[in-house]
Amino acid sequence: MVEKPQMREVPVREAIGMMLPHDMTQILPGEFKGRLFKKGHVVTEADIEPLLSIGKEHIYVLEMPEGYIHEEEAGIRIAKAVSGQGLTLTPPYEGKVSMKAARTGLAKINEEAVHALNKLEGIAFSTIYGDQVVHPGHTLAATRIIPLIMEESRIIELEQLTKQFDEPIVQVKTFQDKRVGLVTTGGEVFSGRIADKFGPVIRNKVEALGSTLVDQRFAPDDKEAIEQQIHSFLDEGVDLILVTGGMSVDPDDRTPGAIAGVGAEVVRYGTPMLPGSMLMVAYKGEVPILGLPGAVMHETFTSFDVFLPRILVGERIVASDMTRLGYGGLRKC
Repeated sequence: MVEKPQMREVPVREAIGMMLPHDMTQILPGEFKGRLFKKGHVVTEADIEPLLSIGKEHIYVLEMPEGYIHEEEAGIRIAKAVSGQGLTLTPPYEGKVSMKAARTGLAKINEEAVHALNKLEGIAFSTIYGDQVVHPGHTLAATRIIPLIMEESRIIELEQLTKQFDEPIVQVKTFQDKRVGLVTTGGEVFSGRIADKFGPVIRNKVEALGSTLVDQRFAPDDKEAIEQQIHSFLDEGVDLILVTGGMSVDPDDRTPGAIAGVGAEVVRYGTPMLPGSMLMVAYKGEVPILGLPGAVMHETFTSFDVFLPRILVGERIVASDMTRLGYGGLRKC
């Protein structure tokens, strides 16, 4: 049980080294009204005159039981315990400390760890969903304790708990500069009867995350021709191959068979997310090969946008990543 902090009134000149239990407000008519000292501030000798200037000859101070810490110190310690790379911590405000992105990257949040920490009595630890692209200043998480003070032993327990997880609970992973090859299939595009619309969209998405589209090559609806273009990119040592078009169940759509035909290990063809259900993810060794559904051309966010950032930070996609997209995956009715 958390003890209640004790407050007592003391002459302001005797308050040096003691903690303020609430904000102190200064009012200068017509000039200023705001916080002079914040809750939790420890009074110093230099503070005496400012306190007297706002009429505080006596003030209430906080006396904490031995072995307890104030909410601001607790918030800082929790934030440091959960934070990894790519984050900056804000100063405590009303006991809350926020963790913000220091760079553009992919937010990684350990959901299991978040639930484990929030089971500890008196802890409030809130985060965004993981695997989102974030930019500098984006808030990923915030934390505080519920009471004004807490036994330090409980913060130590939390700090020890965070060490049980393999990676930091909150972090921003940096996008790697990968070389990407694009194969666009379809006789209508290959012959020039219609203009290609995949290329500009894919280039924008890849370059926005710091990678390079090295080339776009075209193939008709012919399995061997598509395989040849995939092999050409593999021979050049690209880091990621994207194949667009021919991903439906029509008999003349050859892309899934061509991806399998180059000897790639197919993780899964199809995902429950809408739009983007016809996505294929495969690997030829360490090189991901993705078959992209037509929705990528005209929808702002599809299953491709879920997995591209993860691939560009170096993660390997597995089947369960794809099947889990059904829950919350209905983005367009």
